[in-house]
Amino acid sequence: MKTLLIGATGATGSDLLQLLLNDGEIESVEIFVRRDPQIRHAKLTVNRIDFERPEQWAHRVKGDILFSCLGTTLKDAGSKAAQWKVDFDYQYRFAKVAKENGMKCFVLVSSMNASSRSPFFYARMKGKLEEAVRKLEFPKLLIFRPPSLIRKQSNRTLELAGVKAIRFFNRLGLFPSLRPLPTDQLAKEMLRAAKESVVG
Repeated sequence: MKTLLIGATGATGSDLLQLLLNDGEIESVEIFVRRDPQIRHAKLTVNRIDFERPEQWAHRVKGDILFSCLGTTLKDAGSKAAQWKVDFDYQYRFAKVAKENGMKCFVLVSSMNASSRSPFFYARMKGKLEEAVRKLEFPKLLIFRPPSLIRKQSNRTLELAGVKAIRFFNRLGLFPSLRPLPTDQLAKEMLRAAKESVVG
């Protein structure tokens, strides 16, 4: 089974990458990154690319499963337009190329509150992305909407504060659906569901 991954240097993506490399059913892993993650493995191929130039990488987007864990924060991106480019444009472009190249399964990490009609920019962006990839009509499309994520060694102040607040309410029996999820658990569920989807 050949798997492709974008967003391999992020928290969820890096956890997923390790699972893919250690899984005996995965024959090869090909990642597309802007910066080299400095990981070497016998079945890993690293493609450093410019996401703005699909003519340089589109021919390599071939395999059984494409995982998309790509994303950034508004703070890191610097503007809503820049965040949209990473979280929407780049992911949709990859998905479109994958469909055109005959890939059967696309796995997307979205957001719990994703909705194209949301008044909030981030949730609206994620909702619009979900709608766009659904229109591509992959034979198998898996969309994950995780709650707050627990990232290893996270330095995102607001994110850490949010996780602590939700955990406090969880201990009181409140908001169980918002229980924070470690990124490695999300990655495990993504891989399990994708393998079942392809085999089934």
